[in-house]
Amino acid sequence: MTGVETIAVEADEAGLRLDRWFRRHYPQVTHGRLEKWLRSGQIRLDGRRVKAGIRLEAGQTVRVPPLGGEKPPALRDRPSPAVPDAEAKALEARVLHRDDHVLVIDKPPALAVQGGTGTRRHLDAMLDALRFGGERPRLVHRLDKDTSGVLVLARTATAAAALARAFRSREVHKLYWAVVVGVPRPSSGRIDLRLAKRLGRHGERMEPDTEAGLMAVTEYRIIEHAGRRAAWLLLEPLTGRTHQLRVHCAAIGTPILGDGKYGGPEAVLEGDQVSRKLHLHARWIEIPHPAGGVLAVTAPLPEHMSATWRFLGFSEQQEDFTSGRRC
Repeated sequence: MTGVETIAVEADEAGLRLDRWFRRHYPQVTHGRLEKWLRSGQIRLDGRRVKAGIRLEAGQTVRVPPLGGEKPPALRDRPSPAVPDAEAKALEARVLHRDDHVLVIDKPPALAVQGGTGTRRHLDAMLDALRFGGERPRLVHRLDKDTSGVLVLARTATAAAALARAFRSREVHKLYWAVVVGVPRPSSGRIDLRLAKRLGRHGERMEPDTEAGLMAVTEYRIIEHAGRRAAWLLLEPLTGRTHQLRVHCAAIGTPILGDGKYGGPEAVLEGDQVSRKLHLHARWIEIPHPAGGVLAVTAPLPEHMSATWRFLGFSEQQEDFTSGRRC
């Protein structure tokens, strides 16, 4: 007879209904038995009674009552594909912070965080390289494939649950650096523009929708500008919508450099020395540490952005704009 278990919801399970999560992990449990456990409070989500249709979020914990018999194959340790030595060493070199509870890495541009249609190389498949003798790290938030910078990983299920709660409750503060084409007016402000997901000819994209969209708020400040051609912005998302910063910058007429998806041909600067890669970098993050206190981490610029800084005459030695919580 197996005992009570507490299982953390993985990042790729976010959005699943609780009953479907059970079907995936415990195929031998009938729906009637599941409903009985839910009614009696034997199944709990983050310690709370819930219903079968609730949608799960990454890092939440599910209390599973004794099942009887063997643990199902879905929950046994499953072998992961080996990470090539060169990739493992490169990933280890990108660790910005490590303790018993949390890892923070500097995610490189062009590396997807999770797999999907046509995406075979992604961070989630490489996390065994970051065990450092412990458990396989868990994703607790995401960055776009082409966005670089600070990405937080949990080293235990308990840390994953605590960090996921912090992200959900907006206790996490994030600052991004970007180069935009053009110069916003005014030089600082708040973009409050609701966003909705739409399916078009070129796949899914986020679009402004003042009626049906979800609230999305970004604060920005110009740090430097190169005439009227381009500006270096400090961006603070106060909400966490998909592609929020990219859509918001394009909406005010200054798309992020290299963002063809939302800026089109206007997101380009002429010149052989200016990369056409996305110029959006998760520069700094401050999170409540699962063991107490606060952890703040900064990531250096990727090479293509450093080259653009040099070309435009921006100084990375500017006043440290990452020390404050607000733009």
